[in-house]
Amino acid sequence: MRASLIQLSVEASDSAGERRRRAAALVRGRAGDDLVVLPELWVAGAWAYDGWGQDAEAVDGPTAEVMSAAAREAGVWLHAGSIVERDTDGTLYNTALLFDRAGELRARYRKIHRYGFDTGEATLMGGGRAIVTVAADFGVIGLAICYDLRFPELFRGLLDAGAELVVVPAAWPAARLGHWRLLTRTRALEEQVFLLACCATGTHGGMEQAGHSTVADPWGTVLGEAGTAEETLTVDCDMAEVARIRHELPVLRDRVLAIGAPGSR
Repeated sequence: MRASLIQLSVEASDSAGERRRRAAALVRGRAGDDLVVLPELWVAGAWAYDGWGQDAEAVDGPTAEVMSAAAREAGVWLHAGSIVERDTDGTLYNTALLFDRAGELRARYRKIHRYGFDTGEATLMGGGRAIVTVAADFGVIGLAICYDLRFPELFRGLLDAGAELVVVPAAWPAARLGHWRLLTRTRALEEQVFLLACCATGTHGGMEQAGHSTVADPWGTVLGEAGTAEETLTVDCDMAEVARIRHELPVLRDRVLAIGAPGSR
């Protein structure tokens, strides 16, 4: 399975329309790949809170329309990063969109863990409730977004739902690059999955993005890592490695799911 992570530069000077056109052109250029991934909130800007209301759209809105066409024209599965979704009741969500090779929307995932504590996403957006996996022609894809990386419970849920690879679009701050590198490898290793983490680059909303998009295998080995500039990272993943490694080191078989309270016997 050949995957390409398009590490977009999200700059404040670009309009939403310009970003869509540029991203679509880059996706169309990946014909022959199996899976293409874009970063988190690349249309609206993950740190540009003041513009989210203006840039919010429906799951069948302009970004979905352009990305669907790009996936169909390239013949790839396309994880279109995430958008600021406005639900019919007006609630905003950080929502990932996944299209198949025919351009059909096969899944959407509303980010469960919202970053910001008492500001930004945590206060302006609703939180998702559903774990989402999708069976593609190369394996079962699990969906997560950025801050979700810090919550292993979600990844165990994706594992239990059959995930063999997990895609994580992000807008991770450059100041915590060390955490990004550690967590991407850890989530791959502990779930024995391929972890494809596509981060934005550039500066938006005053926040410098980490870049360093990463692909890690089920051993936690980094198969490829981007730098800090806009670039496309392409990696070949042997999906048979998931079953082989789980058989060779069957740690998942030894999980204990019911652990008593302290002092219980």
